[in-house]
Amino acid sequence: FRRYDTVMGIEIERKFLVKNNTWRKQVSAGVKYIQGYFTTNEHCSIRVRLEGDQAAINIKSATIDITRSEYNYPVPVDDAREMLENLCGKPLIEKTRYHIRHDGRDWEIDEFSGENQGLVVAEIELDNAEDNFPRPDWLGKEVSDDPRYYNVCLTRNPYTKWAKR
Repeated sequence: FRRYDTVMGIEIERKFLVKNNTWRKQVSAGVKYIQGYFTTNEHCSIRVRLEGDQAAINIKSATIDITRSEYNYPVPVDDAREMLENLCGKPLIEKTRYHIRHDGRDWEIDEFSGENQGLVVAEIELDNAEDNFPRPDWLGKEVSDDPRYYNVCLTRNPYTKWAKR
């Protein structure tokens, strides 16, 4: 699972809605995340994230695809808190991340709170875009190509404002 060492490279990630709660039987305690975005444009998004007792600045290319450039750099937690409070657009992204190992693959499940309450997504990082992988029974519709589910978009148009109830 991801640690906050300096990471430069390519992220290949697929994102899915979670259709039921059976995944909860496979996880232990999650980790709270709070993240905010400094800026976004047609080329990239720049965010700061608190993940438990760690923090990082992240720069990610702004492509609607499962493959993107990504750069990650650790920062002091107190600095990250100050940036989230004073420099990032609101609302902030609030979520709890859970890790599941399913059929030899690592999954991250994000359960959102705050302005995005009710949204639960699962992500899998792949070695290449054509990788096949077993799909857990709790996996729903793929939303990798739907920008509404990108965290950066959820700050501008929170899930609670457009989700069907």
